[in-house]
Amino acid sequence: MPTLVERCGSLFPTSVVGSLPRPGYVREIVVDGRRDEGWQRRLDAGVAYAVSVQEAAGLDVISDGEWRRASYIGIIAELADGFELSQTEDGRPWTVVTGAVAVRDQGVVAAEVKHLRSLTDRLIKVALPSPALLAERMWDPDLSAEAYGTPRGFAEAVAPVLQREAELVVEAGADIVQVDDPHLCLLVDPEVRAHYDDDDWGADEEAAFSVDMDNEVLVGIAGEAVRAVHLCRRAGARVRGEAYHSGDYAAIVPALEQLDTDHLTLEFTNPGAGAVEVLEQLPDHLEIGLGCVSVHPGEIDDAAQIVDRVEQAVEVIGAERIVLNPDCGFAPGSAARVDLDEVYRKLQYQAEAARRLRGIYG
Repeated sequence: MPTLVERCGSLFPTSVVGSLPRPGYVREIVVDGRRDEGWQRRLDAGVAYAVSVQEAAGLDVISDGEWRRASYIGIIAELADGFELSQTEDGRPWTVVTGAVAVRDQGVVAAEVKHLRSLTDRLIKVALPSPALLAERMWDPDLSAEAYGTPRGFAEAVAPVLQREAELVVEAGADIVQVDDPHLCLLVDPEVRAHYDDDDWGADEEAAFSVDMDNEVLVGIAGEAVRAVHLCRRAGARVRGEAYHSGDYAAIVPALEQLDTDHLTLEFTNPGAGAVEVLEQLPDHLEIGLGCVSVHPGEIDDAAQIVDRVEQAVEVIGAERIVLNPDCGFAPGSAARVDLDEVYRKLQYQAEAARRLRGIYG
């Protein structure tokens, strides 16, 4: 399968990771369920606007901003039965698995892609949550144990559902299918790793399991689309006031060597992510989606700053394997408030940085 660099026909292609912040009226339709007469037309128009923002900024690879999803991980509950809507202690909606996972409406994400394909001639990306992430977020020892005795059992149950959806989104026109795995990236944090102190199932075993699940999701599209994994460090957690997990990627390199993927997206704008020299430890065949644009509100990296970050990576792995992207999605969680015009400026600077880099490296 050609890489994104090859498919774009130039060095340093530019991409989003996935989500974009939504206008209030889109949130009312999708999150609050206010679906009066004409809501579908207005939502379609909103998605077209999200596409135009990315095109106007100059990006090579775009998404639909994930504007149709009430919840990023909650999309699994639209694909399959076995889930109930609950609440966290602070009142946020929380989808939890309470019964056996059974396919209900396979193709929901593929429908998003089909509409996106009708709106643009750019390369398009679609993102799916990793099975291990769903297990971390949706499995509860009190509410889920009767259906699945462990989070891993639940992850194994949802992996085939996500695998089939990945196949369907490629049939619908996706050029790159990305599995977002912040659970795997938690294991860069020494404190998190310390929690896995069972000799029979340590942090390395958990990382290997997460990789196995990612591979299962992507196996059906080998050779059909670019397969990608995003190691999300939850940069968006800072927007929600949650803890940010730091630690060098080197801790999970042995697991990453087992990923059966074409493209690996990593975050690097935060100092806690460690140095880009770790890229030298990764398999040579992996194209790197380099997180070189901060998604944190109020932090706007200009083109020169982005160029400087990318050139540090070029010194390590060369120019031919690098794609430019933000650290993470721009809309971390349905409750986050991020300014879309600010995001547009960030994407403009990202595209400008790519043009400068092409001028330097040919």
